[in-house]
Amino acid sequence: MSPMTMTEDLFTQPHLADRHRQHTDPVLQLENINVSFDGFKALTNLSLNIGVGELRCVIGPNGAGKTTLMDVITGKTKPQSGRVFYDQRTDLTKLDPVRIAQSGIGRKFQKPTVFEALTVFENLEIAQKTNKSVWVCLRAKMNSEQRDRIDDMLGTLRLAAERHRPAGLLSHGQKQFLEIGMLLVQEPHLLLLDEPAAGMTDAETEYTAELFRQLAGKHSLMVVEHDMGFVETIADHVTVLHQGQVLAEGSLREVQANEQVIDVYLGR
Repeated sequence: MSPMTMTEDLFTQPHLADRHRQHTDPVLQLENINVSFDGFKALTNLSLNIGVGELRCVIGPNGAGKTTLMDVITGKTKPQSGRVFYDQRTDLTKLDPVRIAQSGIGRKFQKPTVFEALTVFENLEIAQKTNKSVWVCLRAKMNSEQRDRIDDMLGTLRLAAERHRPAGLLSHGQKQFLEIGMLLVQEPHLLLLDEPAAGMTDAETEYTAELFRQLAGKHSLMVVEHDMGFVETIADHVTVLHQGQVLAEGSLREVQANEQVIDVYLGR
């Protein structure tokens, strides 16, 4: 599946059958991943598939292995054993983090990471360019297509009025949106999003859910989240981790009815 172009209308409503279709072609396959830190087993024989265009939510208690899972996918942590296939042919365990990012995988961390001294527009300008030297990026002239893509993204993020504002002066929620935009202008196939709604207002959270629902299908998304209300509004499919293993998978309704999940995570 080709990545979305930024001139597409993100908010064209997808057909309901497409929204809930079965994702048969995996964009990501983790096979028997094992990660240990000084004898502590962070992930144990973890296997997980995410389909092309799927929006997958990963939930679980603190210490379940959610962050380690993302670290393995992005090359920050190398597993002791197991393989991670991207697009069915590339073993990510053999690539460094830069090569993984260049292959079409973008990650958003829980705490927004933006260039606070630069404007909102400049942050997006730097993100979409292949040469990642900040000052080289700022000196280089953009073509009209690149500028149009940033303008489209500012509108999508509801940040058009803030385009000339230093990113450090944005609200927490606006910084979250900006960082999501910095990933999207790179046109990734797979987006990894760590608690993207954390610290947002109710209105911002609602809009984030709307945005993610529209991105699904054009991109594949894996969202790690604690807010079950937010999960309920976006999830095609939910994976529950516990003690570094997959405890349950299925629709949110199926997961919420699972006795083991209730005992270890959701409570009664």
